[in-house]
Amino acid sequence: MAKASGERHAFQAEVSKLLGLMANSLYRDKEIFLRELISNASDACDKLRYAAITQPDLLGDDAALQVTITPNQKGGILVVADNGIGMNHDELIDNLGTIARSGTEAFVKQMAEASGDDGQEEGPGAQEAPPAGLIGQFGVGFYSAFMIAKRVEVVTRRADESEGWRWRSDGTGSFSIAPEADAGRGTRIELHLRKDAREFLEPLRIGTVVKAYSDHIGLPIWLENEDGQKEMLNEGSALWSRPRGEIDEAQYREFYHHIARMPGDPWHTIHLHAEGRIEYTALLFVPDTTPFDLFDPARRHGIRLYVRRVFITDECEGLIPPYLRFMRGVVDSSDLALNVSRETLQNDPILAKIRTGLVKRVFADLAKRAKKAPDEYAAFWENFGAVLKEGLYEDAEHKDRLLPLVRFQSVGGGDRWLSLDEYVGTMPEQQEAIYYMSGEDLRALRRSPQIEGFRARGLDVLLMADPVDQFWLPMIGAYKEKPFRSVTQGASDLEKFAVPDEEAAAETDALAPGEIDKLIALVKLTLADAVKDVRSSERLTDSPVCLVADEGDLDMHLERLLRQHKHEMPVQKRVLEINPSHDLTRALARMVGQKGATEALEDAAHLLMDQALILEGEPVPDPSAFTRRLSGLVSRALTD
Repeated sequence: MAKASGERHAFQAEVSKLLGLMANSLYRDKEIFLRELISNASDACDKLRYAAITQPDLLGDDAALQVTITPNQKGGILVVADNGIGMNHDELIDNLGTIARSGTEAFVKQMAEASGDDGQEEGPGAQEAPPAGLIGQFGVGFYSAFMIAKRVEVVTRRADESEGWRWRSDGTGSFSIAPEADAGRGTRIELHLRKDAREFLEPLRIGTVVKAYSDHIGLPIWLENEDGQKEMLNEGSALWSRPRGEIDEAQYREFYHHIARMPGDPWHTIHLHAEGRIEYTALLFVPDTTPFDLFDPARRHGIRLYVRRVFITDECEGLIPPYLRFMRGVVDSSDLALNVSRETLQNDPILAKIRTGLVKRVFADLAKRAKKAPDEYAAFWENFGAVLKEGLYEDAEHKDRLLPLVRFQSVGGGDRWLSLDEYVGTMPEQQEAIYYMSGEDLRALRRSPQIEGFRARGLDVLLMADPVDQFWLPMIGAYKEKPFRSVTQGASDLEKFAVPDEEAAAETDALAPGEIDKLIALVKLTLADAVKDVRSSERLTDSPVCLVADEGDLDMHLERLLRQHKHEMPVQKRVLEINPSHDLTRALARMVGQKGATEALEDAAHLLMDQALILEGEPVPDPSAFTRRLSGLVSRALTD
């Protein structure tokens, strides 16, 4: 590609959609464009500071990294410049012409839905604008410049290259790139402001925005007037390095927006300074909403690692465990080497100790919050509980601290989140196990026939609706010497628990001795190839049948999960349990031995099996036969 003359490129489709939304001013808090450009400038300076550890010549005679804001009242131009790492020709195209983030489509959709239009100017019927925090969530902050600018020009030169470049766009579908001989190291963004955005040329307005959104930035932000005089607008020191008593909630909140690039506010803030054998500072946040990439297979966390306030990496896998990947923030170590590599970090004993310290502190804070404000903790659990439970099978070292933090919904608890301590504390004296049932949907679990007998006896059952539950349960095994027991597996032990009014119910419409046994024998013979066994059920009170896994067999929900993930495994036959008290099974039991009833009973046996499969969400093996048998049974009932 020839680079000697100007080039024109089309924006990526997602960028064009985004620019259309930006240009039509969906955000009422337009001042956040300055927050985003300063944040990007700060990141560029961090990258250069890190690169200069091994290549000190990159800094040259311009080692004081900084951001400079210059308003030009006469020309209507606002300049935001940094002397950071800069960009080369290809990086300009990659960084300013495309958005290489999987969530971009979702971002554009959220903006359009929240605005109530499709990119048209706001009118009397327009809905409330979306929250300004959305703009930083997907790494698209640069494009916020088009909320206030009719044209944007970017002059940049990468620190390790001699060629500079100028990028231009009016935000209408394309951009141009041309060589720029006078480009200095770093990036200078020239915003040609719209008439209705001239307020951002006023020094007082600029200073107010910087103080509100960017005071935490750990390098100086200068306001330079046309005479070259400079005024420092921010504190200029890393927020996490300041004493907690000197930082207010607004400053913490704005630093969270800077570091997290997420909407909303921090649900919880942890600011700690550890001293002793190792020394480090951490400023961590638990978001109040879920990150869009929370369940991305890469499971990347959002913690940046610094060494003596020099940015090292935001991709240090060993810094915090994957099950805490929802957290955002920074960790600054005084003991790690400045020139540490990512490969070295993976096995660094200092990093391992920092990780352990962070996990313990996070768990301790969560435990305090859960005790002090259970309703607030329930909101946290709804957002991040499924992720946090990954630690139960990944992190044996900390599972005992994590288990008391885990919450469940249950059959008897309604929508309330229940801890294991609460469950165990309310168990009847003769209950020897923690009963649970796993599945894919809480509403379906609550209606499941397998829990009828437990509900009738006043026994609570924990509901496990997250896929991760099937993996940590076998590894944990028990809590406070109470084993976890699936209500869909093995024989139940419900006979030792009385059912209210059980004796009165048993006296009504009683079967003759052995009648139910004859029905079970007939069903077992008829379904010999489809079931492992047929037996009378203690689990059922309202439903006629259900399927359960035999003792030692794989839990039924886990088997479905494995099959969904293409795991090859032999077919496991299930146990069909029959409710001896149900009107249907009583009627069938009385038919056994009657003349001419064999065919009807065999059809009924297959229908009972199909009904049990349908209740489990499984397909019937032969839909045609199912339809034929059901039609025949209904016809006989109507004609008798």
